[in-house]
Parts: sequence; C-alpha cells; structure tokens
Amino acid sequence: MCACCFFVQAPKKLIKSVLQGVGMASDDVAQLADSLAQTQVGEGELSYKAQGLKLDNAESVEEIVKAIREFEGLRALRLEGNTVGVEAAQAIAKALEDKRDLQCCYWSDMFTGRLRPEIPPALISLGAALILAGAQLKVLDLSDNAFGPDGVRGIETLLKSSACHTLQELRLNNCGMGIGGGKILAAALTQCHKESSKLGAPLRLKIFIAGRNRLENDGATALAQAFQLMGSLEEIHMPQNGINHSGVTALANAVQHNPQLRVLNLNDNTFTKKGAIAMAQALKHLRSVQVINFGDCLVRSEGALAIAETLKEGLPILKELNLSFGEITEEAAMAVAKAVKHKDQLERLDLNGNCIGEEGCENLRELMQNMNMGDLLAPLSDDEGELDDDEDDGEDEEEEEEDDEDEDKGEDEEDEEEEENEEDGDDEPSSPKQISTPPSAPRPPDVTSFLCFPSPDKLLRLGDQRVQLIQKQVDMTDVSKVVEAFLKISSVYKEQDLEVKEAVLESIDAVLTKAFSTPSVQTFSFISALLVMLGLLKSEDKLKPVAVVPGHLQCLEHAVQQKYFPKEHIVVLHAFLARQNKSLDSCISARDSLRTTLQRLLPES
Repeated sequence: MCACCFFVQAPKKLIKSVLQGVGMASDDVAQLADSLAQTQVGEGELSYKAQGLKLDNAESVEEIVKAIREFEGLRALRLEGNTVGVEAAQAIAKALEDKRDLQCCYWSDMFTGRLRPEIPPALISLGAALILAGAQLKVLDLSDNAFGPDGVRGIETLLKSSACHTLQELRLNNCGMGIGGGKILAAALTQCHKESSKLGAPLRLKIFIAGRNRLENDGATALAQAFQLMGSLEEIHMPQNGINHSGVTALANAVQHNPQLRVLNLNDNTFTKKGAIAMAQALKHLRSVQVINFGDCLVRSEGALAIAETLKEGLPILKELNLSFGEITEEAAMAVAKAVKHKDQLERLDLNGNCIGEEGCENLRELMQNMNMGDLLAPLSDDEGELDDDEDDGEDEEEEEEDDEDEDKGEDEEDEEEEENEEDGDDEPSSPKQISTPPSAPRPPDVTSFLCFPSPDKLLRLGDQRVQLIQKQVDMTDVSKVVEAFLKISSVYKEQDLEVKEAVLESIDAVLTKAFSTPSVQTFSFISALLVMLGLLKSEDKLKPVAVVPGHLQCLEHAVQQKYFPKEHIVVLHAFLARQNKSLDSCISARDSLRTTLQRLLPES
C-alpha cells in the first residue's frame, strides 16, 4: 500500500467533502465516492499489538476470532507482543480461512514463553489458513520469535505457496534460524520464485531482514543464491550473523544482480580484506544505494581503500556510510573521506572506532571541514589509536590462519589462485597500500542511472531496448514507483526535439500500459499518488511534491487520451485541475492545454 494514497485511505465522507470542494456535481461526487471507497486499503487493519495477551486455547481467543470473522476486507492482522499457544493459533487460523484480502501479517514476538516444539505447529496452522483463503501476502513479519530451524520448517509450505508469490517484505530478525534454517529459507524462496515465474509474475521481494540468526557462511551463501535469482531486493539487513569473507563474497555476487538495492546492512560480520574488496567490486554495479552499514565488520585498510575507489566512480546517491570499528588506519580513512567529496546527498559518514590516531582524527576532521562536510562526520571518540607495523603484520597472519581453519582445501586453492591472478595482472605501478579492485564487467545500458538522474541524453542512450529496460526496472505492483517513473521520464520531455519526444512518449505508454493492466494495481491509488506528487493534494505523510515542469503536464495530457488510461479518472483529474494551484504556476501554458483536453474528454451527463 502506498502511504500517500489519499483516496484509498480516506473514509467515504471525507472523499465526498474533498470532491465537493473542487466544484464537482453532487451526482458525480456520490458516484466517485462510492467507487473510491470500495478500494480502501488503509483502514483494513485489526490490531492486538503489544497487549501482552496470554492466549493458550480456543476459549482465550474467542473475542479475537469473532472480530476476525466479522471484519470485512481484513488486510492486516497484528498479533505482535502477545503469546500464542498451539490451540489458540489453530482457532485464529480457522477464522482466517476465508480472509482472501489479507496482505500483511505482523506476527513478531508472538510466542514469548512458549516451548520451541509448540511454535512450528502453530505456524503451520496459520500458514495453511492463508493458503486456503487464497491470500496474497505483501508483508510477513515473524521477527523476535526464537523458533530455530524447526520454526523455518513451520513456514516453509507457506513460503513456497501462491500466497507468497506477491510477498514484498520478509522480516525474520532474531529468530535463531542457524545455518540449517537459512538453507531451508533459501530453498523455499527459490521454489516460490520458480513457481511464480511459471505464472508470469515472479516473486519480487523488496525487503529482507534476518539479523541475529547465526546464519554463518553456509546459510548466507544459500540465501545469496536466492537473492541473485530474484534480483528485486531494495533492502538487505543481515547484521550479526557470524558471516566471514566467503559468505560476504557470495552476498557480494548476489547484490550486484539487484539493481534497485537501496540499503545494505551487514553490520557486525567479519569481512576482512577479501570480503571487503569483493563487496567494493559489487557496489560498482549499483546506482540506487543510499545506506551502507559495514560497521564492526573488520574491513581493514585494504578494504576501505577498495571501497573508496568505488565511491569515486559510483554510488551517486549515497546518504549514509558506516565503516566504524574496522581497524582502518589514517591513510585509508582519509581516502574514504576524499572519495565522498562530491556525494551531494550524503548525510553521515561514520569512521569511529578505527585505528586513525589522535593526529589522524584531527586531520580527518579538518579535511571534512574543508570540504564543507564537517557536520556529516560522526564523532571519533572511540578511536583505537594507530596500529604499529607488528600489529598489522600479526593481523595478516591471523587472517591467513583463520582461512586455513575455516575453509576447505578447494576454497583455499581458489583464493590463492585469485590472489596470484591479481598480482600478475598489476600492469600499472601503484603504492604498496593501494588496492585496485578487478575491472568491472561491461554494463548494459544504465536505466537505473536514468531513473535516478534523468536527462534526454541518458534516455536516448538506452537505445531500442529502452521500453523493455524501463518496464523491467519499474515495479509495476507499487503505484508509488509507477508514479515516480512517470514523473522522471516525463521531466525530460521536449516538444521541439522529435527524437526525445518520441522516446519519452513511447516510454510513458509502455509504463502505464503495463501498470494499468497489472491485476493487483488499483488505478485510483495511482491517480491519488500522482495528485500528491504534483502538489494538487496534501499528503498525510507530508511527502514533498516534485517541482512541476511542463513535461509532466504535457505527458499527462498525452496519456489521458490513450486507450489504456481509465476513463473514470478523467473527472477526478479535471476536478483538481479546475482550481487554481500555485504548484502549476510555472507551467501555465501546459496546464491550460491539459485542462482543455480533460474538459473535452469528460463523459457526457
């Protein structure tokens, strides 16, 4: 659900008052209010959050079961912060068997004080009910339930089923899954993707959270393969999982296949040099990353230098970078700081707890101040002081010993071969401490870069495949992403440049045709989100509208005349365009032209 979608959140009475306020006839108001009210998703939540209820048997959940049964259009059920026994779960499950509209299950911290053998059968009952109901889940949150590998088996059937083909958020933080649970989870997600792909709508998981689960290398590697297959992740949170460089490398290989990734949190795992360099190489392929948390990951100076090199040429919209407590020395820390100089969206750089030294810390602060970024540097109060050469050598030896103990012979030979290849391939002289990451593979046309920072040239450089590339990049099930793509593309519209004009309109048509033909998309949600972003409707989330340019309105005028555009939305757009609004004052000619077209297209009374 898009939080900014006014029409699908507002009660019917409020919808009527807004539409009347823009001068619509009473009959039209009543008809539209009825239609819009039927699409409500924001009020479909039943919550027992944090009530501390002890639900042992069917009798103890009678009121909850009654409320579920009587709740028409139930879309979200919150049971977190209670304790649910097997019999209670079975009773709740029975009530859910006809709740086809259920999309969000907030079931974290739901088994406090329960014996571990109680949890899997409870989860199996609930999952079976969702499958029987034909639910299409978007959010499944089972965090803070210490169910271990057996608990993952309890949701395995659910995750493989059609109920999870639409899953967007999977939250399993602090569940004690272990290596075995990680492998089961990875296999289930892989199967879900395979089955959903056969139906033409592959699983597009966006948010994956599984911190504090003791996944270690094998669990992380199994999940990395699933991540690579899906290619749709926007957030990955896997802190405190005991992952070493081989698991980190597997994750690095996976993240570069997820071009929409915005947040990568691997805090408190152990990268060492090998893992950090692999991750730096992977990050070169990503253009949408905003938050990187590699704090307490022992990236070491070599890893930090590799990340600095990536920062110079990539990660254009980075907001936060955490490299704290990584045994990074002054030289590497300064390299990282210099590399963020042109990151105009940066909000925080954290290099605390490293081995920079007192003088180095002062130099680092001075450098950031000179770049007018002093307020973005996190405090350096926990700096460990400079490493001496003996300590540095000892760490390298320790890392080698860990490799010998933790990796099998085949992996050791592969690592040695990689290191030899890197040494043999160094044709250009470099300083002893300079780490050069392997050259990036040739990239396909960068549609992500265009959608982040649109320009006519970037659009044209996408070539004949631009329509397919854009359609593949935009998540058509998320109206906010569709609106964002529409506004980004239309912002580069040029009436006098026929090549650009044709490319823009072709791309707009492709995005909207596919979006409006996607069964799960509520088109009124698209219209309300568009009105918010154009500054014509206030958002409860206080979202900041875009700076409207003529291209936005010219492309909208084109779209409303096409067959794919739902005709019932013409009256809504006309109502909001009919009143004066300062957000459109910079585009008077385009605004008036759009108004005239909408007036002509209005259905006859």
